[in-house]
Amino acid sequence: MEQEEKSYPINAYLAIVIAIVIASVAAWYSIKGLMTLFSAAAFEIAVMGVVLEIGKLVTASWLYRNWHSKGALLKAYLSFALVILMLITSLGIFGFLSKAHLEQSIQSGGNNIIKVESLQRRIDNEQRAIRDAETVISQLDTVVETLLKYDRVRGEEGALAVRKSQTEERAELNSIINTSFLNIEELQIELLPLKKQQLELEVEVGPLMYVAELVYGKDAKENLGEAVRLVILLIVMVFDPLAVLLLIAGNIALDNHRRSIVDGKVSIDASSVAFMD
Repeated sequence: MEQEEKSYPINAYLAIVIAIVIASVAAWYSIKGLMTLFSAAAFEIAVMGVVLEIGKLVTASWLYRNWHSKGALLKAYLSFALVILMLITSLGIFGFLSKAHLEQSIQSGGNNIIKVESLQRRIDNEQRAIRDAETVISQLDTVVETLLKYDRVRGEEGALAVRKSQTEERAELNSIINTSFLNIEELQIELLPLKKQQLELEVEVGPLMYVAELVYGKDAKENLGEAVRLVILLIVMVFDPLAVLLLIAGNIALDNHRRSIVDGKVSIDASSVAFMD
């Protein structure tokens, strides 16, 4: 009897402690997310979040312990309030994690992507200038070749004269081509470290890429943001609800432990009475 009275429901207390820890972390993430949305009243939002989180845990515990003894209207309202508070916490967590992902993307590669695209556009423009210049040179060559084909070599309108008249234009076109090639080399030198940083970012988001490939297949790279949101949703779905359910589970375990102690006392008292008889 003494051993039973001194026994402690470790699992029940552990569940309640873990529930409080999870709820505290969830509340912190949620408050941070809500403070981002309502930055003009950050302190007030923090106070409100702490109070509502405590109220949510107390409400969950109270509903379990008084479910069979209180009125339906009160239980309905408290249940509704509990669900709404869980949704608010989950939305705050979603906002916090989404903001963290966006900030990490910007710091690691957001501006990088803009620079890469800008440099790539400049390279494309230089390549276009080279193609245009080469096209014009090809047209000039075609004129000379046509004259040679019809054996019009000499004279004011012959191939030699026409070729000579093209000298200045050809020099200008070749200068454009050479300048564009030099510009492309300089731009590629500038582009190389940026692409290296992009590869490093892809290594950082490698696990998310696997998730994206699992869901979106070949379109994984274009849907990386969707994969991130999917992971955040999975975290949100088990974060705050787990804390509430663990708190209820701890209460159930405590009740079962108390009942086992009471049943043990009753059985011992009954056996003592029988022995005295």
